[in-house]
Amino acid sequence: MEWSEELSSGLLQAAPDAILVMDEGRIVLVNDRAEDVFGWPRGEMVGLRADTLLPDAERVPELAGLRREADDRGPGTSLMGTLALKVRRRNGTIFPAEASLSRVQTPQGRLTVAVIRDMTERQRLQAEAERQRTEVQEHRNQRLEALGQLAGGIAHDFNNMLGVIVNYANFVIEEAEAPAPDLKAIADDARQVIRAGQRGTDLTHQLLKFARREVVRPRVLDLNAVIADTEDMLRTSIGEHITLSTRPAPGLPSVTCDPGQIEQLLVNLAVNARDAMPAGGNLVIDTASSRLGVGDHPDLAPGDYVRLRISDSGQGMAPEVVERAFEPFFTTKASGEGTGLGLATVYGIVTQAGGSVSLTSEPGLGTTVTILLPAGASEEESVAPASEPVGTAGHGETLLVVEDEDALRDVAGRILSGAGYHVLTADGGAQALELAAVHEGAIDLLVSDVVMPGMLGKELAERLVCVRPDTRVLYMSGYAQPVLASQGTLEPGVALLEKPFTAAALLTAVRRRLDG
Repeated sequence: MEWSEELSSGLLQAAPDAILVMDEGRIVLVNDRAEDVFGWPRGEMVGLRADTLLPDAERVPELAGLRREADDRGPGTSLMGTLALKVRRRNGTIFPAEASLSRVQTPQGRLTVAVIRDMTERQRLQAEAERQRTEVQEHRNQRLEALGQLAGGIAHDFNNMLGVIVNYANFVIEEAEAPAPDLKAIADDARQVIRAGQRGTDLTHQLLKFARREVVRPRVLDLNAVIADTEDMLRTSIGEHITLSTRPAPGLPSVTCDPGQIEQLLVNLAVNARDAMPAGGNLVIDTASSRLGVGDHPDLAPGDYVRLRISDSGQGMAPEVVERAFEPFFTTKASGEGTGLGLATVYGIVTQAGGSVSLTSEPGLGTTVTILLPAGASEEESVAPASEPVGTAGHGETLLVVEDEDALRDVAGRILSGAGYHVLTADGGAQALELAAVHEGAIDLLVSDVVMPGMLGKELAERLVCVRPDTRVLYMSGYAQPVLASQGTLEPGVALLEKPFTAAALLTAVRRRLDG
C-alpha cells in the first residue's frame, strides 16, 4: 500500500506533539503543533539549527550515546530512544519536554526525527498530586497528634474523677462498717462521689457535642432568657476576680436551638475568657438583632439573625493563634490542662444551628467572639410552655428493661421496682424477645439501651412492636446515633433518656412515656 504525499502530510499535521525533522542538526521540516509549542512561525523554524530550540541538548550525556548507538546500527530506520530535556521557546522561556528521537533513511539521506511533547502540564499535575499526598500525610499525622493530645487530656481528667470516686467510695464503706457510723459523714462522702460522676458526665457530653453525636433537641427559645438562667453558673465558673456583665437587647427575636447546647456554649466561652484573665478583668455578654443583606456574610443567607457577643479584657491572642482557634484539639494550655475542645465545640454547636461564629483578638487587648444565629419565631411564641409536673410512681405497669451492662440493668430494675412497677429484665435483644414471647400479660413499656451487641435497641423495638403493637418504647443511651435523624435530632416519635441518668430522671421519663 502506497501512501500519498497528501496523506503523509495530513498525518504529520494531525500529530498531537511537535515534530521536527532534522538533517545534520538543521531543521528541514516541522508540523503545525511545533509552531504552537515553540512560538516560532513554521517558515522561520525551517533552517534553524536544532540547538536553537534545544540549547542544552549537547550537555545531555544520553543524547550523545543515543547518536552513537544509532550510527552503529547502520542504514535504515533506527530508534534512538526517549529522553527528558529542558527546551527553549522563542521568547526565551524554558519548559520541560520529553523528546523521542529516531533516524530515518530517505532518498535525501539519513534524517533525524524528533517528536517533542510539552511536559509542563503533566509535571504540574504530578507536582499537585505529590502536594496532595503530602498534605494527606500531614493531616494524618496531625490527627494522630491530636488524638494523642485528646487521649492525654481525657485520661488526666478522668483519672482525677476516678480517683475521687474510688477513694470517697472507700470512705463510705469504712464509715458504714464502723462501730458507730457517722451518717452525715457518709452522706457528705457520697455527695463527693456524685459530684465527680457529674463532672465525668459533663466531659462525655462535651466530647459527644464536639463529635456531633449528642442528641439535639432544638426548640424556639428566648436567648436572653437562656443567658439569664445561666448567669449564676457562669459567675461560679469564672470566679469572683472577674466581673460579668450581661446586656440583653430588648425585643430580641427568638432562635431555634437546643437550650442545653447554648448553655454549654456560654460556659465554654466564659471558661476560656477566665483563663485569659488570671489577674481578673471584665467579661461582657451582649445580644442584638442583626439583618444581613445579599453579600453581607460569606457563609450566611440574607435575612434576620440574632447576634450574641462575648468579650473579655484578657491577654488576647497572637494572629497565628486566632487562625487556629477553632481547630479541634488545638490549645495553648499546658499539657493536661485542657483538651482543646472548647472552641471547636462552640463552632460545632453554632454551625449545626445554621449560624456562624467568628473571633477577633489582639495581644493585650482582649478577645471578642461573635455568633450569629438565624432568627426564629416571634417573641410571643418564644417562651416554651412550662412542663406540667408529673408523678413518678408506678401503678403496677409491666416494664421490659433491656441493658447489656449488668450493673446498670440492676440499677434500673431496682429503681423501677421500688417505684411500683412490675419489671422484667433482659441482657440483650434475643433474651428480651424470648421473655416477651412467654409473658402472658401486657408489656406496657420497653425500656431499652440503644447500642447493644447482637441486636440494636431500634431493631428490638421494631420486632417487639410488631407482635405487641400496644407496647410503647423508651430508649436510654449515652450514644444515640442509631436512633437519630439527620442533624443529630431524634427521629419522629422517638423518646430518649440520656445516660447517665438519675433515679428521678428515669422515673420521670418512664411516667411521661406511659402517659403519652
